[in-house]
Amino acid sequence: MKNFSSFSAPLTKLTQKNVKFKWFEACEKNFLKLKQRLTTMSILVVTLGSSGYIVYCDASKVGLGCVLMQHDNSLCFMAVEET
Repeated sequence: MKNFSSFSAPLTKLTQKNVKFKWFEACEKNFLKLKQRLTTMSILVVTLGSSGYIVYCDASKVGLGCVLMQHDNSLCFMAVEET
């Protein structure tokens, strides 16, 4: 999802140590935006039972990319760009 890190930043800050949990308007707005995008994204394939999964990650100073795989098939791609 493009710009995932910018949408999730207000929510991620709530989980930091020594930070008081306070739900701001930005949290609500970005939570609803993330929920909508995560529940309407395309599905590449259907998973095959409960057999194992493999996650390949590639991190850089610019962002993070990951692929979820099962039985050598790509199930999901994720790219997070640092803004």
